[in-house]
Amino acid sequence: MQAPVLLMAVLGVLPVMGALSPARAQAPDPEFSLYLLIGQSNMAGRGALDEESKKPHPRVVMLAKDLTWQPATDPLHFDKAGAGVGPGLACGLQLAAANPQTRIGLIPCAVGGTSIKRWVPGAQDQATKSQPYDDMLMRAREARKSGVLKGILWHQGESDRGAGDAYGQQLADLIALLRKELNAPEVPFIACELSAFNPKDEAATRKFNEVLQGLSNKVKRYACVTAEGLNHKGDRLHYDTASARTLGQRYAAKLAEMSK
Repeated sequence: MQAPVLLMAVLGVLPVMGALSPARAQAPDPEFSLYLLIGQSNMAGRGALDEESKKPHPRVVMLAKDLTWQPATDPLHFDKAGAGVGPGLACGLQLAAANPQTRIGLIPCAVGGTSIKRWVPGAQDQATKSQPYDDMLMRAREARKSGVLKGILWHQGESDRGAGDAYGQQLADLIALLRKELNAPEVPFIACELSAFNPKDEAATRKFNEVLQGLSNKVKRYACVTAEGLNHKGDRLHYDTASARTLGQRYAAKLAEMSK
């Protein structure tokens, strides 16, 4: 049996004999846990690729651009040519290590440079000629034919840093809409603080992060992980490889905490 077909058979998304095909199953596998990755470039990942990026895990897969399940390696995302190491894979690997009976399916949907205003039904992103929300919803629904949605990970805000309290309401509305359309009212939603790599952004970033953290008191099953100690790759905007992986581990730890 060819290796790709064997992998798909193990995942339960293909019959033992057959070719790779779009992610479908007769019924969602309760042991196939899905995680939706959304936001902008620091979720998509811009860290430099390395040897670790190429190492697949037998129980961690990603929904590729063509809607097939593939071994998860960086870059997970395909939004722009510069996609690299983001937090998603490190999160998936940590989840797999903590849950040896479970397979992990990552659903990459982040789009670099997008404001939260682009994450609403029908909105278009001219730079990538995509519809971030609509494209994400289609991919998430296709993935859920194979498994069970266990978490939504969000990293976005560099395009909205100065929005203040208005951003909190926009994000709360997005969370409510996602849970409704995905029929997942209790699914954990985890955001991440912004980093202020440029001194001129410090005041706005501090206020923005207060808004993000404050949603914990207003939105059920919501959490926000810290960006403390994370470093940029030299552009004062995007996380370097090590920091992106650290962030992924923080997402995984928060998911584990919320599942208790």
